[in-house]
Amino acid sequence: MNLVAQTAFWLCLALTLYAYLLYPACIWLLARCFSTVADQEQHASAQVPEVTLLVAAYNEQAVIEKKIRNSLALDYPRDRLSVVIASDGSSDATAEIVSRFKDRGVRLLDYRQRRGKSAVLNSAIAETAGEILVLSDANTEYQPDAIQKLARWFVDPRVDVVCGRLLLKAAVGGKNVDSLYWRYETFLKNCEGALGALLGANGAIYAIRRRAYVPIPNNTVIDDFVLPLLSKLRHNGRIVYDAEAVGTEETPPTIGSEFRRRVRIGIGDYQSLPLLWQLLNPRYGWTAFAFLSHKIFRWAVPFFLIGMVISALLLLDRPLFQRVLALQAAAVGLAVAGAYVPGRRLPSRCLRALTMFACMNLALLLGFCRWLSSPQSGTWQRTTRHNG
Repeated sequence: MNLVAQTAFWLCLALTLYAYLLYPACIWLLARCFSTVADQEQHASAQVPEVTLLVAAYNEQAVIEKKIRNSLALDYPRDRLSVVIASDGSSDATAEIVSRFKDRGVRLLDYRQRRGKSAVLNSAIAETAGEILVLSDANTEYQPDAIQKLARWFVDPRVDVVCGRLLLKAAVGGKNVDSLYWRYETFLKNCEGALGALLGANGAIYAIRRRAYVPIPNNTVIDDFVLPLLSKLRHNGRIVYDAEAVGTEETPPTIGSEFRRRVRIGIGDYQSLPLLWQLLNPRYGWTAFAFLSHKIFRWAVPFFLIGMVISALLLLDRPLFQRVLALQAAAVGLAVAGAYVPGRRLPSRCLRALTMFACMNLALLLGFCRWLSSPQSGTWQRTTRHNG
């Protein structure tokens, strides 16, 4: 029994360290050695594809007008760009505000019954034109050349999806530390994109070729992850990351609102497995490696952490594991403290990083439990925002 417990402890520790520390180092090295992405400037072309910018919105009266004005000001030929807002049963003034821009070419798809974002995307895409679909969120502001940057890649017929770069700006007076995590994830996207192994997209800023769009189940929770990868499974096209196509978005103002969002993402992560497990097939090359390392192992980390605690408890007769258990208890205490410690110096930032790690894995664990215990709905609760 002791040998089994020791093996379980060290294996769980090794896989946790691999998922968060070793894999980023591996993917960075692999990207430097085996990059498959050519210079982006090669994709500049006189061709200007017809683009539909589609926003699925639910009760976004606080931000929707700003989003529309930002979309109309984009540096893209107006006769080649359609702006479509699909209201998912909004009960506020979202539809009314969008209607005011009808004379400027903005189209409203006013779905009166709330069905969820995935169902709305499926319906709206069937009702729109445009060779290229750009999908965005109501609270995302694009830089003027963002759609130009996204669209240029589709000159290459092998490219089916292009993911832009999302910059997060702190909410005024907010305590959220998601920007640290987002920089980490952006680093991974850069590396995976260079290998042709990008996993999903940023829901706030990505484009997909219409013919490559695969309708997703209406109850899909994380559409921006499932949609590009289902397209990959069906068409085996390339998913590209373009760090020069930039959108900005405000982070949730509190750790609590961010935590609720992460629980929902956790539900969506586990929900996606029956749809995407075939990506583990080695025929998908670097994508299979990234999917196993970045996603499957990451989603298993909460169980690795629990496994380490149980193993240490079973080995309490050994001084080493008495110290290990004490360190685990201290880590939990420090993670709680990190949520309340102010300041931007290194010790405070390290504490908040530990808090972020703990919250992420607790959210994943809760997401897993909710995924098992209840059917999922595609509807979503709007994240609290400083300007909303």
